[in-house]
Amino acid sequence: MENTRDTYNTITKPSPETLFKERGSKFYNYAFPVKNEDDIKDALESLKKTHHTAGHFCYAWQLGMRYESYRANDDGEPNNSAGMPIYGQLQAFDVTNILVVVVRYFGGTKLGVGGLIQAYKLGAQTALEASKITKYTINQDFKLNFEYPEMNDVMRIIKDENLKIESQKMELNCEIIVSVRLKDADRVFKTFKLLHKISIKKT
Repeated sequence: MENTRDTYNTITKPSPETLFKERGSKFYNYAFPVKNEDDIKDALESLKKTHHTAGHFCYAWQLGMRYESYRANDDGEPNNSAGMPIYGQLQAFDVTNILVVVVRYFGGTKLGVGGLIQAYKLGAQTALEASKITKYTINQDFKLNFEYPEMNDVMRIIKDENLKIESQKMELNCEIIVSVRLKDADRVFKTFKLLHKISIKKT
């Protein structure tokens, strides 16, 4: 993913469980919203308690608003037959801050590497299709400091630019923190800079 992007897609709640069967094997599929590796560990431990007799817990995750890090795990399946097909679906659905796990109960018939790749790909796909994926913007926060007489000018820019106010202190010396979509950040910064009695800096 290029680092110039200023939006990302993720889920805010776990997907419902989905299940499919392939030649006797059962595949239970899940997607979880995660922010860090501790969240990932907790979700995996929870699934291992739920499916304590399952043979494989194959998964992939992606983290970061700019999709900076990922990992894929085959959990004992043949190399690249499980984790990478799951990760491929994370890429196809363009999602981050997410963990997708496919839990397999072996049914006695080997599927072969090709069959496993298809099964784990389908498992991840069904988990993601069952999830509500939401798009968010990547924002830059700015702190504005100014004296009360400048309030009208500041609020006019905030309204014109449709900026989100994160916090405000309205006293003789005022402070407002605004959130600006990344692609608009330089322009908004320069707009406030033109008002010489207002101090603006990144937070």
